[in-house]
Amino acid sequence: MKSLPSAYFDALYDRHPDPWGFETSEYEAGKYAATLAALSRPRYRSALEVGCSIGVLTEALAPYCDRLLGIDVAESALKVARERVGHLPHVRLACRSFPGEVAAEVSPDGFDLILLSEVLYYLDASTVTRAARITRAMATPGADVLLVHWLGPTPDYPLTGDAAAQTFIDAIRPHGGVVFQAREPDYRIDLIRL
Repeated sequence: MKSLPSAYFDALYDRHPDPWGFETSEYEAGKYAATLAALSRPRYRSALEVGCSIGVLTEALAPYCDRLLGIDVAESALKVARERVGHLPHVRLACRSFPGEVAAEVSPDGFDLILLSEVLYYLDASTVTRAARITRAMATPGADVLLVHWLGPTPDYPLTGDAAAQTFIDAIRPHGGVVFQAREPDYRIDLIRL
């Protein structure tokens, strides 16, 4: 199965402004708390959140970052995210695909945190491998790359959560390795240090 196109996500958000229940789900709240707890530093100079959606995790991540760029392919989701984080001047949002269009957003200084939360399984394996290469290129030496993936069934997606995470981890070696892992019944967290 090929990577899911942006039209897939546009259609989801057209049907429901919060299709995964980011604002109300106990699963999401618990996963977000575990995601933030997995961060290895109290503060990051420049962070990239891929797949920021309506900005719930973006808002929670913002206090840990001097600068934060959130990207998503669905403009309707970003409209909601802009309302949520518009009061935070150090947060910027952009409608970009990953890994395709995001390279244009790279600052000359790079990112010391790149968060890929529940996004890699929307990509096929070759695109995940390319995403690992682009992630390395965007990251500063010693950067953290945080992967978070749902472990339940993904019949409409090219990869499972485990396959997506492992493909990325394998592709990023020998440039970086996993320094922390956590596995819950519904999701896994992998922190990679480059």
